[in-house]
Amino acid sequence: MPTREPARPHGRPAGRAHGRHSPARIPARRGPGDVLAGLGALVLLVALVGGVPYALLRFVGPPIDPAQFDVRTLLSQAGPSTITAVLVLLVWLAWFQLFVCVLVEVYAGVRRIGMPARVPMSGGTQALANKLVGAVLLLFTTGAMVAPIAKLAPAPAPPPMTAVAYSAPIVEKATLDTQQTKKVYVVQPPHGRHHESLWEIAEKCLGDGRRYHEIYRLNQAKEQPDGSRLRMADLIRPGWVLDMPDDARHTHTVPAGQPREQTLRDHPGRAEVPRSVEQRADRAERQAEQKKDVERRTENRGGAKHRLPEQERRLPEQERRREQPVAREAQSGTLMDYLAPASLAAAGLLFVLSRRRREQLWNRLPGRRIARPQGDAAEAEVALRLGGDAPGARILDIGLRLLGAELAARHRTPPTVYAAHLSARTLDLWVHPPDPDPPAPWVAQDGGQVWRLPAHEGRLLEDQPGGAPYPGLVSIGVNAGGRVLVDLEAAQGLINVRGPQTTAALAAIAVELATNRWSDRMRVTLVGFGEELTAIAPDRIRAVGGLAEVLPELEAAAAPREQVLTGRVTGSPREAHYLLSAVAPTHEEARRLALLARRDTAGYVVAGDIPHATWTLEITDDGKARIAELGFEVEAQLLPRRHYRALVDLFRTAGRMEGEPIPEPEPLVGLHPPAVEIRLLGPVEVRGLRPLEEGRLALAAEMLVYLATHPGGVHPVVLGGVLWPRGVQDLVRDATIARVAEWLGPGHLLTDEAGRLRLGPEVRTDWMLFRELVRRARDDAMARPVLLEKALGLVRGPLLAGRPPGRYAWLAAEALEYDVAAGVADAAHQLCELRLAQDRPDAAVAAVRQALLLAADDEGLWRDLLRATHATQDGVGLRAVVEALTRRAASHPYGGALAPETEALIEELLPTWRIHVVRESSA
Repeated sequence: MPTREPARPHGRPAGRAHGRHSPARIPARRGPGDVLAGLGALVLLVALVGGVPYALLRFVGPPIDPAQFDVRTLLSQAGPSTITAVLVLLVWLAWFQLFVCVLVEVYAGVRRIGMPARVPMSGGTQALANKLVGAVLLLFTTGAMVAPIAKLAPAPAPPPMTAVAYSAPIVEKATLDTQQTKKVYVVQPPHGRHHESLWEIAEKCLGDGRRYHEIYRLNQAKEQPDGSRLRMADLIRPGWVLDMPDDARHTHTVPAGQPREQTLRDHPGRAEVPRSVEQRADRAERQAEQKKDVERRTENRGGAKHRLPEQERRLPEQERRREQPVAREAQSGTLMDYLAPASLAAAGLLFVLSRRRREQLWNRLPGRRIARPQGDAAEAEVALRLGGDAPGARILDIGLRLLGAELAARHRTPPTVYAAHLSARTLDLWVHPPDPDPPAPWVAQDGGQVWRLPAHEGRLLEDQPGGAPYPGLVSIGVNAGGRVLVDLEAAQGLINVRGPQTTAALAAIAVELATNRWSDRMRVTLVGFGEELTAIAPDRIRAVGGLAEVLPELEAAAAPREQVLTGRVTGSPREAHYLLSAVAPTHEEARRLALLARRDTAGYVVAGDIPHATWTLEITDDGKARIAELGFEVEAQLLPRRHYRALVDLFRTAGRMEGEPIPEPEPLVGLHPPAVEIRLLGPVEVRGLRPLEEGRLALAAEMLVYLATHPGGVHPVVLGGVLWPRGVQDLVRDATIARVAEWLGPGHLLTDEAGRLRLGPEVRTDWMLFRELVRRARDDAMARPVLLEKALGLVRGPLLAGRPPGRYAWLAAEALEYDVAAGVADAAHQLCELRLAQDRPDAAVAAVRQALLLAADDEGLWRDLLRATHATQDGVGLRAVVEALTRRAASHPYGGALAPETEALIEELLPTWRIHVVRESSA
């Protein structure tokens, strides 16, 4: 493999770093007083730093004159000249102390590392330097602020003030009696990719992120305004009201017995910002800079900053949580930061998860819904739904298979693809050696160094039966243009991964390899980490404790590269194998691995300092991934421990087959038509209101759906975090709520005493009516068939069909999807049984077909349809149902098998069904 740097897509120069963009600077508003103060501080600072030594050198001389400090002169007599020399030396020392303090303060301010280092025996001098440097930096930049030097020494209690917290300033009411008050903090909604965490709140309010466990103990298991409770130290939600220690700053001070709902109503968002604070920085820049400050302060703390993830993994759980060695893990209040950006891995995980859910439906019993995720597992699915790029994964899968099939048809060996770049517009493969003649619809770029598939061409491709030629392609991160992948096999040698987050990088690679769609037979061996990941893909992932366990096996199974590539595209593929080791090998193991990697097609990614590595994947402290040999620098794709544990919990929940009981609905007062009807059982519709602009209808409808399915009320802060999971400004959120209230009309959007929003009694969903009809049918045996038919008549299609991509991701953390599918299927099953008992099989067929519009994956309904159709004595119709079911199963995106119980029923009702299916498929 040559080591020259590859050509860049779109004509980028080879040496240009990817993904580096300076944040846009928004100038802050400064008053004339701030400008004059900054200019005065600059003049004084120049005079002290430069003028003082100039005057001393010009009028007095150097700090030490050897003649005046001769030992014999000092022993014989001490005159005025000696005293003057000592005084001059003291002035020089005082100036040097000031100079050092200025350097420390300038470094802290410019680098934004937060708390400046303390200069010994320089309390007053450093305080002066702090003020001068702060004023000068404020004159020249909006974001550089120096931490007050008062923190370096014990300080008196601060006077009452309004302070700026992360996304909303919090007011301290020091006038209240401290014996009758308490300090609280309102968790703010996310902004961009940033989410508040207990660590960050402790940094802001207590001065030390490692004190987060004090906040956790004060709030553990206390009920929050949304009805949930703090169960895990690293899971908090917007709108929660946290009790704080007595020495906390930047908090609300409220009466000790005040309910949390009252606190949230009184302090829902940002307090008024004082002019002096507003002049220092624009709010948007302050948010970005504060995040960087927290990262740097965490990295600069002693003791924990050099601990690698491998060492962290061996720590007890409480110790690891207390120290939080990696800044990005310490900050991640939700799972959005890592799982949502991993778009291809998210798509693969959702694919596998949906297959598991289908198997759960095979075993679902009437009256029970399938087990649903909760806590971190539910949040993980929300992030996956937001970030999953299923179209991109499909283009990568089909495009590569088509490429392999076309090359095989021309008897050409597939070229080495060492990297790929997937964007919204193109899929680029960087190949070696350059080849200007790729098969259509691929086109050559940069003299054949890049093979490109336009996205519009890829979307038109049909599924390809050919093999997967490049199963080792895996994401390492993203740049400004899209997602960057490398082929682990193309290194033709060891890939060394190193840095403070090697295990997180290896876990991300493992998850994507094990769930991607552009590979067939795959085996991923994890060494020294990731045993829990086997729950996600047990057929692909295995975990071992050391390299000695697998090296003999790997050496025995090695195969030449050209032979393997040819077999993949000609239909005789060999199982792809990739080894990811978080354990640094011994010298002998590294030598054996290097020899093995050079003659084998498999990919080997090993942590530690490996002298024989072909590529080095470096994960930097700021979350970048670099491969110097390829000229790559991207935002790294990482999967920290908490995040893959959440994924493991999600998949373990999807493996539970016992199900959960469906809760009883609240009865409706009447069945009269509502003033406003929100229809969920099919395409989303809002009836009874005037038309709304198309660009605003989707968001307004989602807001109404969420409010309608949460009759207890939702605070605006919580609603903002749900509808805008990536963050939104308060003004945008409040304006949207006001617009929806105006659209609904008076009396339909209410606010309770705690500030929570809820819909009025004249706003109703079709799901509420469905449940009420089913509840009445259960209590009235005579009217049961009629009521069940009315309920099923409300079903028009899949739940919330046609919802825009990226919307309604919150459904993953709610019970609605599970309850609706189970409720509709159970109602159809009851009606089918009733109609069959009344010898009305045609009505039974109609009931089941109506339910299949919404719950098509519930094979219990298909079995009901088979029995009902068989009861009509229509052999042709029964055969048509069987053929439709088998065709659907074979082409199902989440797996092509039928439930064993379904196959057994088909064998009983139509013994010759396999013959008909074979004829149909061959035709």
